[in-house]
Formats: sequence, C-alpha cells, structure tokens
Amino acid sequence: MEPNQSTSIDDIFKASLNLEDTHFKEGYEEGYSHGLASGKEDAQQMGLKMGFETGEELGFYRGCVDVWNAVIRVDPTRFSRRVQGTVKQIGELLDKYPLLEPEEERVQELMEALRLKFRIIRAGLGVGARLEYDGGDVMKLMLAAPALRLVELNWISST
Repeated sequence: MEPNQSTSIDDIFKASLNLEDTHFKEGYEEGYSHGLASGKEDAQQMGLKMGFETGEELGFYRGCVDVWNAVIRVDPTRFSRRVQGTVKQIGELLDKYPLLEPEEERVQELMEALRLKFRIIRAGLGVGARLEYDGGDVMKLMLAAPALRLVELNWISST
C-alpha cells in the first residue's frame, strides 16, 4: 500500500468517527440561533408586560393624587396638613418618575417611595386596605372614599 492510499482510507473512517461531533456542533449552532431569536421575543413580551403594569400603577397613583387635589381645592379642611403635604410629595415623585428612561437607576427607588407615601396617605385617611393598588379593578379602587367625599362636597356646594 502506498502512503497516499492509506491516508484516503483514514480520511473516510475519520469522517465516520467524527459524525457525532459534527452533528452535535451543527445542532448546538442551530439551537443557539433559535434560542437567541426566541429569547429576544420572550424578552420583548416580558418588557411590554412589565412596562404596562408599571404604567398602570403610576396611573393609579396619579389618578388618586388628582382626586385628592380636587378635594383639597374644594374643601382645604377635609384632609389634615400632613395628608395634604404627602399628597403634594406623591405628585412631585410622579413628576420626577422617568417614564421615558425605564433603565434609569432610581426607578425602583422612586417606585418604593411612591408606595410608601401612598400607604401613609391611606393611614391618614383611615381607608386602609380599601384603597390599595393590586393590579385589579383600578377604577373601583381609585373611586374609594376620597372620590365619594368629592361627590358629597360638590353636591353640598351646589345646594
């Protein structure tokens, strides 16, 4: 046998012996590409969901602040100075919230501060868990005690 003939036979067997490694590498590359595309899609869906939930919570707080400010304008004695100050602070926190920059470092810090101030107002108003954001029926929650007081005040002032 000549050396060239031996090499060509080795090449045939080498390809057969490396078949498993070849398929493994091809499968890995194909799976990686598919996973990358699938991961981007999943991340986009998760980001959309989280963004919506954050926006819904911020909207809930903004709605409550607007209702409370309306009550304060109609009857400044309805809420204590402390509650009025906290309502103002929540409004300022909402104004500072970087809606267009969700990756800013202070986003989580601001959200925690909003939640804390909201709990303080709930305690000050004595509404407890009746007025709490839970991602459910936001309109019912927002129209709890303060909105009813606003309706009462408008009715009283119109009579």
